[in-house]
Amino acid sequence: MDRTLLFYGQVALPVGHRIEVTEHLDPDTAQQVVLSLVDLDTGIRYRRGEEQRGAVSRWIGRVLECTVAVSAGGTRTTLLVDPIGPAATEAGVALRGADAAVEAAKAEADRWGGTDRPPPEEPERFW
Repeated sequence: MDRTLLFYGQVALPVGHRIEVTEHLDPDTAQQVVLSLVDLDTGIRYRRGEEQRGAVSRWIGRVLECTVAVSAGGTRTTLLVDPIGPAATEAGVALRGADAAVEAAKAEADRWGGTDRPPPEEPERFW
């Protein structure tokens, strides 16, 4: 699922580049705030001037769109990013998917005989 990120500042990232995003949950607005971006293809880092406080989450994605808007109030960048792999903020969704896969595998194993049953005992030999 693509994510739209808003970063206050001029961040020109080429489409297709991989980036590492560091975010934290703003207690006032209850929204994710981007603290830093690292272009993994060029090594360039962009970060906010404030200190990082509280728990942060990091995830990696690929840039799909990048729009830099310049106005009298300042510059801001809007990024459309395709997350690569499960994000820390999406860990619950990933775990639910994994649990569903485990349950499906157990049901299939039960259907085919499963491996949790003890092997049948061999009859004793007299000769």
